[in-house]
Amino acid sequence: MPSSRDSWIYSFPGSQYVQHLGKEAMANILKAGRVPRHIAFVMDGNRRYAKLHNQETREGHNAGFESLSQILELCYNLGVECVTIFAFSIENFKRSPYEVNNLMELTKARLEQICERGDLAEQYGIRVKILGDTKLLRPDVLEVIERTTKITENNSKAVLNVCFPYTARNDIAMAVQRTVSLAERGKLDPNDISEETLEDNMYMAGTPKLDILVRTSGVARLSDFMLWQAHESGTMIDFIPTLWPEFSPWDMFWIIIKWGYMYNQYHKQ
Repeated sequence: MPSSRDSWIYSFPGSQYVQHLGKEAMANILKAGRVPRHIAFVMDGNRRYAKLHNQETREGHNAGFESLSQILELCYNLGVECVTIFAFSIENFKRSPYEVNNLMELTKARLEQICERGDLAEQYGIRVKILGDTKLLRPDVLEVIERTTKITENNSKAVLNVCFPYTARNDIAMAVQRTVSLAERGKLDPNDISEETLEDNMYMAGTPKLDILVRTSGVARLSDFMLWQAHESGTMIDFIPTLWPEFSPWDMFWIIIKWGYMYNQYHKQ
């Protein structure tokens, strides 16, 4: 979704075609360099965007999903193997029942779109994975999740991790529980437990190393998202002031350019 400052552009004839050509040129420039394998997003600012535009909170979340579609298209067009999004924190259950329900219904609707059309998933061969403590979700939401993961399970070119509902502390706690269970059943020698053992039992086991973590809206904290993965050397964490619904492929373009420069500098050492 275009930002409010750019929306006037779309009133000109052929503007969307020009935008398409611009995105293609941008993607070709990025493909000429190193492409990150794994990018994660904390999509912050939907509620503030709605407030600034005198809209219902739901409309802010809708605008955020539209922005996500554009960013995913860019990432997968570049050849990014894995994108991870923070769709719903376990802490979000503390919000008003009205907003929680709206978020659940909105997520259901977007997942159902993947089931019904699957344009993006089919075009780029994306497998959708839902990561988090799903036992906290309503049965109707779980049903949609099951259908979505089933439909995309044979796609193997790229992955979309949807963290829903998720916190990093819960992820680590679950990994410890799984590791202890393996040891108790005699499938793991307690003396062999290591950081790698815990990683193998986390929700994101088997995903590529995290290259870039982006948080929008100007808030400079991780909010309990991918704490374990973000600590790795070489991971770039970028806090940007733009609200998520106004975050565009052009913003992502410059972030990847910056990451490429930092990657080259890091590996020169």
